[in-house]
Amino acid sequence: MAITFQADKINFPKIRKGDIKNWIKRVAASYGKTIGEVNYLFCTDDKILEVNTQYLSHDFYTDIITFDYSEGDKISGDIIISLETVRTNSQKYSTDFTEELHRVIIHGILHMCGIDDKSETASLNMRKAENQALEQINPQ
Repeated sequence: MAITFQADKINFPKIRKGDIKNWIKRVAASYGKTIGEVNYLFCTDDKILEVNTQYLSHDFYTDIITFDYSEGDKISGDIIISLETVRTNSQKYSTDFTEELHRVIIHGILHMCGIDDKSETASLNMRKAENQALEQINPQ
């Protein structure tokens, strides 16, 4: 069971890794899931576009890409987060950068827990799940 955080060509965000890891475990447990191997990579817009193009054939920027390798009730995967897009979105939606980052961090976990956001209704359900998860984290 491991949750790791890395940064690629960008300053590592100011997060309390231990608190974030415990929070992720609590959220996963609330969906009946345990943590296997979850790897976060914080990166630039250029890097996330490269991954999006290479692996998903999408030619656009995004804030997060989740590669889900979960089996049964054990969630595992790689979560790639563009800190530049997170910052842009925090400004666009008038939210605090740290809150927006937490939202994106847990968004990938919620995908691994079985929540999708492919339709308008599903997207609303994802936002509700994100908000519930955000209530469980200690503010930084």
